[in-house]
Amino acid sequence: MRRILVATILAIGFVAVAYVMRGARASSSAQSGPPGDDKTPVIRFVKNPEPAPPLPDRDISGAVVSKANWNGKVVLVNFWATWCPPCREEIPEMIALQSRYKDQLQIVGISEDDDPAANVKRFAQQRGINYPIVMATQEVVAAYGGVPALPTTFVIDTQGRVVQKHAGLHPMETYVREIRALLGQPIDARVETFEDTGQLFLKNAVNATELPGVNLAGLTPAQKKAALHRLNAESCTCGCTLTLSQCRVNDTECPISGDLAAKVVKEVVGGSKAPHARPARPGDSPKI
Repeated sequence: MRRILVATILAIGFVAVAYVMRGARASSSAQSGPPGDDKTPVIRFVKNPEPAPPLPDRDISGAVVSKANWNGKVVLVNFWATWCPPCREEIPEMIALQSRYKDQLQIVGISEDDDPAANVKRFAQQRGINYPIVMATQEVVAAYGGVPALPTTFVIDTQGRVVQKHAGLHPMETYVREIRALLGQPIDARVETFEDTGQLFLKNAVNATELPGVNLAGLTPAQKKAALHRLNAESCTCGCTLTLSQCRVNDTECPISGDLAAKVVKEVVGGSKAPHARPARPGDSPKI
């Protein structure tokens, strides 16, 4: 009878251990994401990230804003405005993220308001914003490569490099996965990398071999090279002061850059020479 009881206890013990091990494997699989599973979420970071451009050295409260304090932290540089409805909708999520990750995350709001800083400060206090806010300048907007929409958030890794940009509203889960990945914490997603061809910084549109809404199919390698050269050299006339390539990346709905780009491709295929035009200059301000 005693042997039967011992055997029963051992059998129950083996079943329990097997159950725990199975659960552990399932948990590990959920953290890393099964390779090749089409249902696994994907987050994307740029291959060769560039250092984050500097910000104004004082926030709207007069406190010092220093990149030196970002060391070891993930940083979200969030362009927004008090008059922007999607920005207002996003604010509670940003507050929650800052509270959740505390010393591991630093959010910095860049206000594009035309109102005085005092008005923005009052708005921030009313909303309970728990991260610093600085006022945008043309230099800051240009340094970050153009802000196509509000809100726009630049994701900066723990080494101070820009690894991703999100224009418009994005689910909080997206930021949580990116923050955890950059902090080296387990995630339920697969990480992929990409080359910046203007998605982050418009100046890198010069590296693009394809452009939104520009049909380069059927061109010979020489024709494609010539077309891309012109698209990177000639200015859009919509008032953005960007090159045609930059405008196609920055504003895929712009009908003017779309038509001009199509004309360039047609002329290259037909053997026409490029008309004389002033190229966009590095100091020109991007369209926002």
